[in-house]
Amino acid sequence: MRLENIGLRYNGGPEILRDVSFSLDPGAFCFLTGPSGAGKTSLLRMLFLALRPTRGLIGIFGRDVTGVARRDLPQFRRRIGVVFQEFRLLDHLSTFDNVALPLRVAGKRVESYRSDVMDLLQWVGLAGKAHAFPAVLSGGEKQRAAIARAVIGKPELLLADEPTGNVDPILARRLLHLFLELNRLGTTVLLATHDRALVAQANAPVLHLERGELRAA
Repeated sequence: MRLENIGLRYNGGPEILRDVSFSLDPGAFCFLTGPSGAGKTSLLRMLFLALRPTRGLIGIFGRDVTGVARRDLPQFRRRIGVVFQEFRLLDHLSTFDNVALPLRVAGKRVESYRSDVMDLLQWVGLAGKAHAFPAVLSGGEKQRAAIARAVIGKPELLLADEPTGNVDPILARRLLHLFLELNRLGTTVLLATHDRALVAQANAPVLHLERGELRAA
């Protein structure tokens, strides 16, 4: 991943991201920090190709994606996993079906992925909740299900937007260890958080956004 002089503004207003430049090598783990409103979510949305920058260059997987055609977006997004702070689980689907949704959308048959989904649920500590629906899951269980859904397709890049913002410190550490283990297995991880205590628990580089600009952490 490589960003060069990225700028972003909405509807002709002031820039909310200014001259953002950084790169991540394959297999890297990096924190993205900054207060609420600093632009972390907007930056992650650009990296997921849900938002185009006003100016600058974004290179992902060796290709400039700032001008990629809409019809080509799915092939890039399949290589990227996203964990949202608000979970975004579908209430009418079980934990198993929520996690398996990316595979189902890709046209795979349940027989081909059932064991993979159950193995992943076991890994995140939700094997016993495979048939439970989101309404009966705790906040921490929903977040772990969201992480499992983000990685079931074995993404090369994982983007996490405040994934520990709705859980207690003990569970936050457990979630961090899940992300670190995913990284150890080869996934590049960019984890956005405002929790400095969480950052202190991992020996990893930090990108700090302040008023739309990258500054020293």
